[in-house]
Amino acid sequence: MKIQEIIRRPLITEKSTALRDEKNIVAFEVDRRANKIEVKRAVEAQFKVKVAEVRAALVHGKTRRQGRFAGQRPDWKKVYVRLAAGEKPIEFFEGV
Repeated sequence: MKIQEIIRRPLITEKSTALRDEKNIVAFEVDRRANKIEVKRAVEAQFKVKVAEVRAALVHGKTRRQGRFAGQRPDWKKVYVRLAAGEKPIEFFEGV
């Protein structure tokens, strides 16, 4: 799997913003097939930072209804990446 295919998007929520500010932890949505080692290599290569720890969670898709028809959103994987001590935090809106 290519490095560009592993990281889908950063997760920017209240919880992830607080973790980034307080504990230097960044959250991403990643490919479901990617493991922790691949995620670590992808983050280090793409953002030029050192990674100390990766925690992964499989998020189950919600059941949604459209009138009488029910459907299922796809499952996806979320990772929390703790950057090494002394690393600058990753800023996603640098140019804005």
